[in-house]
Amino acid sequence: MAGKKAGRTTAGGTSQETGQESSQGLARLVPTQQRSRERFERILQCAAEVMAEKGSEAFRMSDIVERTGVAFGSLYQYFPDKTAIIGTLAERYNAIGRDCVRRDLSTMTSAKELHPALCRITDSYYQMFIDEPVMRDIWQATQADRALQKLDEEDGAYLSGLFLDALRRIAPNAPAPALSAFSQLTMTLIAAAVRHAITLDAREAKRLLALFKALLPKDLSALTRAQA
Repeated sequence: MAGKKAGRTTAGGTSQETGQESSQGLARLVPTQQRSRERFERILQCAAEVMAEKGSEAFRMSDIVERTGVAFGSLYQYFPDKTAIIGTLAERYNAIGRDCVRRDLSTMTSAKELHPALCRITDSYYQMFIDEPVMRDIWQATQADRALQKLDEEDGAYLSGLFLDALRRIAPNAPAPALSAFSQLTMTLIAAAVRHAITLDAREAKRLLALFKALLPKDLSALTRAQA
């Protein structure tokens, strides 16, 4: 889940290129004109830098105004509050994560490839936090704000859906409720393990994730037992 910056996407994963009224907790609009787009991107870049320095709690809209020279009126034209800025950044990193999960699941064509795919997802997600430290502050902010919690929940559901689609390919005859529960639980556990690992020093995080990956399912036998 690491690498390139992503464009803004909707909760369903489709690209949103034109400005329009947004969901709660997101930018009011995404400009299409170059000058406005550059200002929009400068605001987001500055916000990421401030959060990396101060943390999401200490980050203020006035920090953006002071550092970019963008007037409050122009700033509020795009973002009604700091939650909208954080939410827009969260969407971008969520889009990167979704692309990485798709990639890591793309080669899973049989049950024997389940465990390697899940290990790749775990490693990619952890590497995202290492490569983009501001993600820690974004994630912490989502825990304290309901609008941002909703974004986090939607992203978790989307990732579970990606995994569910992959499971259907390798286990087309498995009961749908069991596959759905299995996908949700597995992706939730991966997110929880990685988010715990980023609170540790690098050596301890590596040990913890190695143990966690050893515990990940190596086949779909749990589905059979659950139906017994």
